Amino acid sequence: MYREELCHTHYKQPFCPTNMVRCWDECLERADYQERLRSIQLFNSANRWRKRGIAAVPQKFGVGFSKGFYNQGAALVNIFKDGSVLVTHGGTEMGQGIHTKAVQIASRVLNVPMASIFIKETCTGNVPNAAPSAASFGTDSVGMAVKVNDAFFQKISLSATGFFMGPPTNVDWEKGEGAAYYYFTYGACCSEVEIDCLTGDHKNIRTDIVMDVGKSINPALDIGQVEGGFVQGVGLYTIEELQFSPAGVLLTRGPSQYKVPALCDVPAQLNVHLLADSENPCAIYMSKGVGEPPVFFGATLFFAIKAAIAEARRERGLGEPFPLSSPATAEKIRMACQDQFTEMVQLTTGC
Repeated sequence: MYREELCHTHYKQPFCPTNMVRCWDECLERADYQERLRSIQLFNSANRWRKRGIAAVPQKFGVGFSKGFYNQGAALVNIFKDGSVLVTHGGTEMGQGIHTKAVQIASRVLNVPMASIFIKETCTGNVPNAAPSAASFGTDSVGMAVKVNDAFFQKISLSATGFFMGPPTNVDWEKGEGAAYYYFTYGACCSEVEIDCLTGDHKNIRTDIVMDVGKSINPALDIGQVEGGFVQGVGLYTIEELQFSPAGVLLTRGPSQYKVPALCDVPAQLNVHLLADSENPCAIYMSKGVGEPPVFFGATLFFAIKAAIAEARRERGLGEPFPLSSPATAEKIRMACQDQFTEMVQLTTGC
């Protein structure tokens, strides 16, 4: 864990790890990690065929594109005689709430009620050459473009285009060094799971997440992004697996073979907290991008599952390290537990 006030990545980009350490400490405290760890040990000692595990992971996620020309955004704002405002931006709304945040930013800049502001669908005829809505950078680029056009309204124009050039890049691609990202979003996650050693099934009992999103423009949207990203990670690390036949034919086709997270896969208790007293001078209104970072938090379930398997194996005298590849499906969990039943399968199949 980073401890110094100023650190550097392996590609020599400086960053301050203070908020990452704050997220880590707050996550362990809110999750009551030490007490639950003791409770899990008692549970495991009293149950032979059911085991629990807990795992916590911190995160540092770079926001923005390493290729600088992607870090730009544009918006067109029209003001009509009735006082209404029409905003067209280059971002793609895919459920992350970029339209809502654009309306909030326009309302704040123009001092107009949100009810009087409307969003036009994204169209290259109005805002051409839009950068991708990816890398958790959409609100940063589009929002800044909406804000920049305020300068035009100080004089005459009731229709203006705002353009956000984005941060300068400083990457030496030959040496692999430089400022590859605009800034970093930090967070921490702690998850507890219970596995069934006989079937390989598992239950996601509880997850606690603390996320540094700077000074959030819309906390409800950001919490929704954290929850949604985490659930995507649930699929990535525990359920969704591509399987092919020896001839290369995809076997996991459609929802009957390829499983995605359902309601039963969401932790019974999912707590999301936004880090307080955090500001980000690099982005619009001190906020931070939060679309992609939470996906990795699904890995806490994977590590918790592996901890539970390790406990089951330890009771059988198998204390040595063992491989477990992601995603941790029921089949992999069951075979990793290793007992007299899995030995019978291995003898039959020759595995």
